[in-house]
Amino acid sequence: IQLRPPSSLASIHNSKSPIIYTPPSITFLQGTWHVTHSTLPMWKSNRNVHITYTPLLSSSDPIHDGSPSAAGAADIQLDDMVSYNSLNGDKVKTVHGIDTPLADGGWHWRGKGWLVIASSHWEVLGYGTEKPGGPASLHNNGNQWIVTYFTKSLFTPAGIDIYSRSAEGLRDETVNDIREMLKEMEGPEMSKLAGEMFEVKRDH
Repeated sequence: IQLRPPSSLASIHNSKSPIIYTPPSITFLQGTWHVTHSTLPMWKSNRNVHITYTPLLSSSDPIHDGSPSAAGAADIQLDDMVSYNSLNGDKVKTVHGIDTPLADGGWHWRGKGWLVIASSHWEVLGYGTEKPGGPASLHNNGNQWIVTYFTKSLFTPAGIDIYSRSAEGLRDETVNDIREMLKEMEGPEMSKLAGEMFEVKRDH
């Protein structure tokens, strides 16, 4: 597992040798992800947090042919839909926004509807695929994962999320490795967030 420090925290550097980072492709990002671990306080009182990314050629034109690579990645926005349930209810709640790519490899999130007043910057710190086996053994090619960092918005603090493509989540050793990599980054910010990270409740 390799993680890079957030580009938005210019003072942070990994204590190990710098890594060569290539952002994930739109094909890798698109689709639904399960948020299995987070530092975001609101997820402590909710469950089944899913994020679905749908590539757009503009803020209103979804790509339906399944081949977003046909357009330049820098031109593709993402429809960003977060869905979740409260701990004791089955009603699905949503947070909807649009992600616009940035030159540093990150994304600028802008809320839709009444959330248009809110915005944030988020970026992928690392991503990959677990080897087949473990809790995600139903996936013959292994379980995909992503670690993201997001800056504070009007309503939420800065933090970290871990995504799993599979609802079963990641292996304990994968999560532990991610946590340790975050702690190894110089400066107090990332180590503090790594210590605050908790498992998000989910039943599907």
